[in-house]
Amino acid sequence: MNRETIDRLSAEIGELKCATRKDVEEARVRYLGKKGEITALFEEFRSIAPDLKKEFGRVLNELKQAATAKIEELRASVDDNASPQGPKEDLSMPGDPMELGSRHPVSIVRQEIVDIFRKFGYDVAEGPEIEDDHHVFEALNFPPNHPARDMQDTFFVSTGHINPLLLRTHTSSVQVRAMEQMPLPIRVICPGRVFRNEAISARAHCIFHQVEGLYVDEGVTFADLKQAILLFAREMFGPETEIRMRPSYFPFTEPSAEVDVSCNICKGKGCNICKGTGWLEILGCGMVDPNVLEASGIDSHKYSGFAFGMGLERIAMLKWRVNDLRHYFENDLRFLREFATSVEV
Repeated sequence: MNRETIDRLSAEIGELKCATRKDVEEARVRYLGKKGEITALFEEFRSIAPDLKKEFGRVLNELKQAATAKIEELRASVDDNASPQGPKEDLSMPGDPMELGSRHPVSIVRQEIVDIFRKFGYDVAEGPEIEDDHHVFEALNFPPNHPARDMQDTFFVSTGHINPLLLRTHTSSVQVRAMEQMPLPIRVICPGRVFRNEAISARAHCIFHQVEGLYVDEGVTFADLKQAILLFAREMFGPETEIRMRPSYFPFTEPSAEVDVSCNICKGKGCNICKGTGWLEILGCGMVDPNVLEASGIDSHKYSGFAFGMGLERIAMLKWRVNDLRHYFENDLRFLREFATSVEV
């Protein structure tokens, strides 16, 4: 280290001029950057003789302060000379890339089902997720000792009174509200989230989504129900899809049936998805029980109707061959990105 170098840098900094921000930044890096000339002098200062440190330390600090002040002065001068009306950034430069998302697979399936039934003339009805016992059980012909009313199967919010509150176990409660409030004839679908006290596994979850449908009018028959389900299945899974109906039991429909569709993967020949049967179960349905109609103030001697219900996760599993129900609730971006091309975004 020598005094001539310090004097030279001091003179250069005193005469320094810059016209643009880029020039100011280059000057800062040249003198004060990690590999700058003043920074190098401070590194060299560590190895000089102890009796010279007091003299050179003071001079180096003054040089660094002078350089810092000059850089700030030049930066302010460049900013003042810039046009106040023009943008300070180059707006023609490409922006930072932003990854586009898409709707959740359950939302995609829900919208597809809604769009299909809208074409058939169905309206969309919604209701509260926290419901009372009357709309979830009593008005739907569930007897007082039915196991669904047990706390091991249902999440109760309040108990100890005649009409306790609970998290709805099905969207059939929305159908009850529709029959109580809407004028006849009624043709609605009821999509929504439901809750049941079940252990979480690859095939079950305590939260899931349903779409239920209801049609009430004069002269509605089981043949109308079968035709509606067949049209839906062919819209959803393809024009070659066939259905079969198996007798079943639900408290709010009589007669009741489970509906299977022909496997759209093996075309009915049998595979691991349909367990070799050639059929996949998709929903339950039936004719609305006269007691349910009467509980909502509808004359069961004059009117009849049918109802059906399906799980959205189940439909999505069949549609995209998802083998674990938990994927829908874990928000794993690797899983969700698989559906980015399923809809327009």
